[in-house]
Amino acid sequence: MAAVTELTTLAEYGAEVAGCTRCALAQTRTQVVFGSGSPTADLVFVGEAPGFHEDKQGIPFVGAAGQLLVKLLAGIGLERDDVYIANVLKCRPPGNRDPQAEEIEACESHLFRQIELIQPRVVATLGNFATKLLSGKPDGITTVHGREQHVTLGGSQVLLYPLFHPAAALYTPRMLDVLAADFARLPELMGQVATSGSRPAAALQVPTAEAPQVNAEPAQLGLF
Repeated sequence: MAAVTELTTLAEYGAEVAGCTRCALAQTRTQVVFGSGSPTADLVFVGEAPGFHEDKQGIPFVGAAGQLLVKLLAGIGLERDDVYIANVLKCRPPGNRDPQAEEIEACESHLFRQIELIQPRVVATLGNFATKLLSGKPDGITTVHGREQHVTLGGSQVLLYPLFHPAAALYTPRMLDVLAADFARLPELMGQVATSGSRPAAALQVPTAEAPQVNAEPAQLGLF
């Protein structure tokens, strides 16, 4: 995997972002939720924004949607520590409402800098907001899910792979099969962009366990 050569490491940049006041969300958040996982991951997941549990713990995807994401990762032989997980917004919108345009504009350079420092091979976007931002196109997730595309992010060519947000499967159970099927292609995609010395793609085992119970908290609306 590519090593970070800049003086600023991912951890150092995270420490800088912890005091961000670029938008009004700084006034209502508990803390910045920068991201978590391997700083040299080949695979990065990008969601939309922290929720209630993420805001409290400072870690992305630790609620019900995160539990499902962990199950899906296990199904392709990966753990959270093997990948990197972040969001478009680093602060929780009040009531888990959708991200607003001015908030995305204020925060997007943090995400682009994360991708630049990590230098992943595949970026899997979870839901509408991440997909539209990183693809640079207006097409919604319902149209483009499971359809990889080549984009330039952080100065490097990466394979962008749009996926439904795990919360979509929690609130609409029939979506679990769609999400699992799209997820199942990740080892193949990783193999397509792998270079010598990278870890081999794991054998796929699609999760069959029931989705976690939804916590009693508001859901973001822009999942489809």
